[in-house]
Amino acid sequence: MNAKVSDHVLRRLRAWDIDHVFAHPGEGLKGFAAAWVRAGNRPHLVRAGTGATAVLEAVGHARFSGKTGVCAASRAPGPVHPLDGLYDAALARVPVVVLLGRARGDTPDGAGDRASDLLALPEGVAPVRCRTVTAPERVPDVIDEAVRTAREHRGPTAVLVDAEMQERDAAPGWPEPPGCPWSQRPRGTPAAAAGQDLENAAEVLNSGRRVAILVGPDARGAAEEVRRTAETLGAGVAKTLLGKDALSDVLPWVTGTAGPAGTRPSRELLRDCDTLLTIGATAPEDRFPAGCGPGREVRICRAPGPPGARHPHGVDLTGDVRVTLAALLPLLRRTDDRLWQHAVERNAERWRTALERRATAPAHPLDPEHPVHALDPLLPADAVVCADSGPAATWYAHHLRVRGALRGCVVVTRSVAGSVVPCAIGAKFAEPDRPAIALVSDVTGHPDGLTELVTAARCYREWFDPRLVVAVWNGHGTDPAGGGGHTRRGTPGSGRARWLPGASYAEFARSLGLYGTRVEEPGDVRRAWLGALRADRPTVVEFLRERR
Repeated sequence: MNAKVSDHVLRRLRAWDIDHVFAHPGEGLKGFAAAWVRAGNRPHLVRAGTGATAVLEAVGHARFSGKTGVCAASRAPGPVHPLDGLYDAALARVPVVVLLGRARGDTPDGAGDRASDLLALPEGVAPVRCRTVTAPERVPDVIDEAVRTAREHRGPTAVLVDAEMQERDAAPGWPEPPGCPWSQRPRGTPAAAAGQDLENAAEVLNSGRRVAILVGPDARGAAEEVRRTAETLGAGVAKTLLGKDALSDVLPWVTGTAGPAGTRPSRELLRDCDTLLTIGATAPEDRFPAGCGPGREVRICRAPGPPGARHPHGVDLTGDVRVTLAALLPLLRRTDDRLWQHAVERNAERWRTALERRATAPAHPLDPEHPVHALDPLLPADAVVCADSGPAATWYAHHLRVRGALRGCVVVTRSVAGSVVPCAIGAKFAEPDRPAIALVSDVTGHPDGLTELVTAARCYREWFDPRLVVAVWNGHGTDPAGGGGHTRRGTPGSGRARWLPGASYAEFARSLGLYGTRVEEPGDVRRAWLGALRADRPTVVEFLRERR
């Protein structure tokens, strides 16, 4: 039998070292489904519950594997549902390629269809670069362009393949691609900034008396260089929310996260500094007010970007973060004045003491911050932690200390409920030998979060370490965004005004053959975490935020 276009799409993905594809089956993907059977399930197909969760699992895989995440979804009844997940890829700046299948008769000119056609949405609405396979011989070029664009721009791309095109015979004479030609690999980042720029940056930093360092996600892999820079300059270090796992929180002069979910010592650090060094933080993450004057900022990043909101950067250093920092370090002058750094350390210590006092105070019902605070000393050093963008993001930012090989992320999507569970599942396929913890704020746990527990129940035997702990704060259907559990009952704006049907997440997990436990009292929190971290399968830990 002649090879089909769908066969060569999978071959080209293998040539780009794609080892997992997350897919939601549908009418528009029948050709790909047959191709996966012929290919011996290479790349490995992971079936997701919906098109949006397939994208989010691909995003989670890309975050923690360092590779390009790939997902497939049927275009009918429209790609807007997968589009929601693509926003997370754009905001998280990770490369993702989505294969869209279009069933026969589902044409973009159909009545009422064009409004939901991803290819018709402007780039301002859909942060996706879209391509269509129009002929069999175009497959290598379209797939190569999609993967290369996703890697270069660190965002999502889409490839539309009609059902009819999937089953057409491939162009004759195509060999199995031996690999990705060097000419088609993404353009590399400059190894380091220019020498004159390094000298200008060193001059700015050496003249500072109160230096602050802001670390972003692109600084992962450069933790030692960041530590040496801070010790040389006598600086305090704050981290963006997405860059929380780029540097250990055990270092005394690390003040935690900055921004909306930031800590008080980080806010004071950026307010009182006279010189700011931004490392691996990209817009809009680095747009935090800083106390330094114009020209007193130095930024090191992979690619040039817009300056901060308050002051223009004095020097922009474009290049690999670790290599650039290593080249800058010999030019920095070690300071003997440690008054500023010691003040930063005292502020950070006071903040940690206040956090502990607040999280461990007696509370009935259960204080929502207490479970995360209790989790911190129990976290395995190689754990992967995913938090949603609701209140759990703040608890993750404040109470969990990064140390060892711990990795973490916050799902920053704008419009998908239940996004953190599929992200954690994608992380498990990227890091199958690590335990994973998903922190879920009630209303963001369903419906898609509950759906993907089915995926976890089906797939956990494929993971070397089967531990996936889904921690859900159950307010009995109250929306945390509306103030459920945080405002007085009956007052305007309380969570009761945004009532959603309640659900027992622990019981649902047990119905799938997973473990599930419900926690109502503070004294049971530690026991529940220990049981989940010792389990031989995924576990749902349900923390009740209110009594019925």
